[in-house]
Amino acid sequence: MNRLIIALASTAVFFSAPGNAAGAAETPKGKYFQRAVLVIFENNDYGTASQQPFFKKLASQGASFTAFKAQARPSQPNYFALTSGSIHGVTKNANVDLDVRNIADLLEAKGLTWKAYVEGYPGNCFTGARHGGYGRKHNPFISYTGIRKDKARCARIVNASEFDKDARSGSLPHYAFYVPDDKNSAHDTDVAYADKFHAGKFSKFVDDPKLMKDTIFISTFDESAGGKDNHIYTSIVGPGVKSVIVKEETTLYSLMRLIEENWDLGDLGLEDAKAPRIKDIWK
Repeated sequence: MNRLIIALASTAVFFSAPGNAAGAAETPKGKYFQRAVLVIFENNDYGTASQQPFFKKLASQGASFTAFKAQARPSQPNYFALTSGSIHGVTKNANVDLDVRNIADLLEAKGLTWKAYVEGYPGNCFTGARHGGYGRKHNPFISYTGIRKDKARCARIVNASEFDKDARSGSLPHYAFYVPDDKNSAHDTDVAYADKFHAGKFSKFVDDPKLMKDTIFISTFDESAGGKDNHIYTSIVGPGVKSVIVKEETTLYSLMRLIEENWDLGDLGLEDAKAPRIKDIWK
């Protein structure tokens, strides 16, 4: 069994194979992993983030990307880019409704499961802009009308506290999108704070070969602190990933393309289809 992890929770558990959303006997086997867990941090430059202890450790253990770019400013368009292959003309953080296909549609079509684990999210398909440290602008799935208007699909957007329960029970989905709150993501703090959060919550998983078996763990940011190039930190670690520096330009669209190619999902025919491929990082 292969697995992808981009960020995990703090309780040491063993993961079993994720369930099949379509109820079929088997799900597609990924080329490189069979579970994806994505975590996104906020608003920091590559140079600053890459020098923080835990981010630096992750970069040294696996694939680090020295020319990785976000797509836009402010935050919200980048979350749409990462999950639906386009910013769809969105240029602000205000609430927006998008009737567009997204990564959840592609996963479900193959019988693969997904969840968005969002810190501070109050549940019940909450559509407000803010709730404590939660910001809708960092939760793209609530803005996709095909998800929000479907009770069962919207129920897959959950408070991040459910991540620990799912991990303990071995029921993490194939694709888990993990969103820290505004403090833990560095949005309202700084990258040193976010680095300590990241290490405290996920270092036990990264360091445990049983937990990381057939797994990759991706850490990324939504945008840089400033500058026209929008240069951000991204790393991918796992037993199947080489320790390598990727110097070719890659983007948030490249991460979506990686998910698509791993499970042969097809693409959305947008920027995801044209994105630079993440390649030559596998052992």
